[in-house]
Amino acid sequence: MDLLKPLIALLAIVNPIGAVPFFLALTQGLSREQRQRTLRVASFSAFCVIAISGLAGLHIINFFGISIASFQVGGGVLLLLSALHMLNAQPAESKKDDVDEGHAKADAGMSVAVVPLTIPLLTGPATISTMVIYAEKTRTLVEHAVLVGYGVVIGVATYVAFMASGRIARVLGTTGINVMTRLMGLILAAMAVELLADGLQKLFPILAAPLQR
Repeated sequence: MDLLKPLIALLAIVNPIGAVPFFLALTQGLSREQRQRTLRVASFSAFCVIAISGLAGLHIINFFGISIASFQVGGGVLLLLSALHMLNAQPAESKKDDVDEGHAKADAGMSVAVVPLTIPLLTGPATISTMVIYAEKTRTLVEHAVLVGYGVVIGVATYVAFMASGRIARVLGTTGINVMTRLMGLILAAMAVELLADGLQKLFPILAAPLQR
């Protein structure tokens, strides 16, 4: 298994820098201590979602009798949809309603760190699909450990991005963040096409056969 592709895909999907404006919006009414707690919880929650998806996601789809090829095609479609949102300079797995819902929950005294900041702004269906798809390709405990390690990398990247959220927003500005989101969306779209092609070839082997002249 190519151990670099999952990390690239996860960084493109999660896109912590692209989520910085939403972090700032969701925590603007919080004190410094509350904001620090929110970013810690969000970072740890992102790690948990990725680690659990990598370790148990495959067993869950097997329990429901879903083939990995079908899941791969579905996951590829989700990745492509996420990429299209990102190409429009929107977070990969979010809608404006998610932010509004987050404010309502904050007003009710509930933390926004898990919902909607971690799920679905940072980690959602596309992230889970990606982990399950690549977990199916693992063969050793070391490879599984590497997938969990990628969860650590994502958690740390999220923590660092949110810690520097104010500085990032000032340096990049809205235009800079939008440009970066679009670039990551382009990378993600290419990966989505690759996953779709691989899954379709497994479901329909004739697609992999050479053309007859």
